Amino acid sequence: MSENCCANTGQALILACSGGSNVGQLTNQAAVELTKEGFGKMFCLAGVGGNLPGFVRAVAEAPALLVLDGCEVGCAKAILAQAGAPLRGHLVLTELGVVKNKDLTPPAEQLAQVKEAAKKAAWSAGPSLTTIGGCACGK
Repeated sequence: MSENCCANTGQALILACSGGSNVGQLTNQAAVELTKEGFGKMFCLAGVGGNLPGFVRAVAEAPALLVLDGCEVGCAKAILAQAGAPLRGHLVLTELGVVKNKDLTPPAEQLAQVKEAAKKAAWSAGPSLTTIGGCACGK
């Protein structure tokens, strides 16, 4: 992995819990598509959870975050709390009325709903969200 990849460059970071359910898959797919669309930069939540210094620092110093949890368990939220990183731009999909199940191929129409709600959550967290290109950490 490149040293520059995880450096904070003033870009919005998207962290998604990609849990083993439909809502986990929806958060992951929303993060991928929002990154490709230039809305933000998908970032490695596992690196933050593993307490890897560069990952934790990048999240703590990011001017804008979009944190996507599929359900009320709140794994992404808990990982940020454990790392001492701020929680900004947080969205829980089950609070949108998406019912959690074990179908790992959720309906495509739900993705548009999730992406729109994610954008609103990011913007409601503050005006510092910067639109960027789609390089994800590790590429």
